[in-house]
Amino acid sequence: MAEIDRDVLKLEMTEWRHDLHAHPEFGFEEERTAAFVAAKLREFGLDDVAEGVGGTGVVGTLKRGSGNRAIALRADMDALRISEQSTAPYRSGNPGIMHACGHDGHTAMLLGAAKLMAGEGGFDGTVRFIFQPAEEWGKGALAMLDDGLMQRFPFDEIFGLHNMPGLPVGHFETRAGPVMSAEDVFEIVLRGLGGHAARPHSGQETLVAACALVTNLQTIVSRRLSPADISVVSVTELITDGTRNALPGIARILGDARSFRPEVSAEIECQMRIIAEGIATAYNVAAEVNYTREFVPLRNDAELVDAAFAAAEAVFEPGNIAVAREPMTASEDFARFLDHVPGCFVFLGNGEASAPLHNSSYDFNDDGLLFGASFHAAIARQRLGT
Repeated sequence: MAEIDRDVLKLEMTEWRHDLHAHPEFGFEEERTAAFVAAKLREFGLDDVAEGVGGTGVVGTLKRGSGNRAIALRADMDALRISEQSTAPYRSGNPGIMHACGHDGHTAMLLGAAKLMAGEGGFDGTVRFIFQPAEEWGKGALAMLDDGLMQRFPFDEIFGLHNMPGLPVGHFETRAGPVMSAEDVFEIVLRGLGGHAARPHSGQETLVAACALVTNLQTIVSRRLSPADISVVSVTELITDGTRNALPGIARILGDARSFRPEVSAEIECQMRIIAEGIATAYNVAAEVNYTREFVPLRNDAELVDAAFAAAEAVFEPGNIAVAREPMTASEDFARFLDHVPGCFVFLGNGEASAPLHNSSYDFNDDGLLFGASFHAAIARQRLGT
């Protein structure tokens, strides 16, 4: 097999990434993106390309040799409902939707790895290239699993990556154990009796109760949980049906909670219900708490973290490989796969000048494309050694 020119591959990946960036699609709507991915995988000569897995997911399969082990490499494809602030020639052509988290880059990197491995081989076994929809929802991995991913395309281990603004391009980080947190979502609805702003004593208005509730929710982390457990409770919206001269009869408090252990998540919900019921009683209103779990914690397998560091040595300069200092309270749908097989999730630098993720000025750094494709290929070849 002929070696693929890396400079040419980087140019190709840049073209793919710009095309994907210009045509962003929201979760479970990635029809064009999925068709683009499937066409490229078939062009590279993969043994099988399955579309429509979990809605709009794509799974490519590449086999070499007689090995019976299978490794999965995963990228996410969806964009966000954010209006892009950019003058780049490849800026979003879909108003109100943009690739603000770098999933266009992740997809291009995994396509690059597929082309590398299809053209050069260097492994004995099976590689599954998983292109997942709806990561931002926290629903895409479950949709693929519910569609029989593990039964139809079995694999023994899985690896994924994410770009990291603030980390220089060409740098690599990961860690064993907890890496990213669970995300729980809550809505608390207070119901009373609204009325005239001049006569608060005539009803049971909900705004003062809501303000007291928002304040008291902050005591869950500061006073009701162990300081040894990393957790966050954030109120993000307070919505009422009042107006300038009318006191509200309904108030809705929305937000999310982050934690790393199921026991902590359960305690946050328990304490939230206790606080909501107590505030409702004190202010003579009714409270309804809706609490759901959207993302589970992401925990890396220690053995596979060691393998990832070893594979990174073939791609990154020795001084650019580091152990991530602490877990992050952001969440990642990749964690759902780790309920079924061991895996490892790593971070690659997107540049110190990069705008933050989920920012309207964010853009994936094309200088990182070859690093990602090369790492994907390196870890798969290491785990499926000839």
